[in-house]
Amino acid sequence: MGTKNVADTALKFQTDKFVLVSTDKAVNPSNVMGASKRIAEIYVQTLQEAFKNDNRYVTNYVTTRFGNVLGSNGSVVPLFKRQIAEGGPLTITHPDIIRYFMTIPEACRLVLEAGTMGEGGEIYIFDMGKSVKIFNMAKRMISLSGLKYPEDI
Repeated sequence: MGTKNVADTALKFQTDKFVLVSTDKAVNPSNVMGASKRIAEIYVQTLQEAFKNDNRYVTNYVTTRFGNVLGSNGSVVPLFKRQIAEGGPLTITHPDIIRYFMTIPEACRLVLEAGTMGEGGEIYIFDMGKSVKIFNMAKRMISLSGLKYPEDI
């Protein structure tokens, strides 16, 4: 509902661009967050299509999709740090799960690029480099904390 409210307001007040920050988890949603992001994508694409030929409306809707942003709310790094400080265990959904990571400045740059390049209706999927196996990342963070896996945590 939040995306709908802001997207509708952008249209009402003739905002030039609206950039939706989505996630790679919207591709084949397996949880509420991924599903709600996919619904938001569909909604802004629908607005773009509905008003693209109507000269009374100028808003162009662009979507960005990328992976995990290190240090952001919901990032796994602060969670693992807290779990290590508490003596464990570290919670991992599945040992084979992989994720793509970027820094906050990289994510900001990608959003600005999408807003600059986008003409309306695009979904930008940026190259995020190599994926990281979350299990390996957890073991590395344990090691960097001066502990040993599985002996200490």
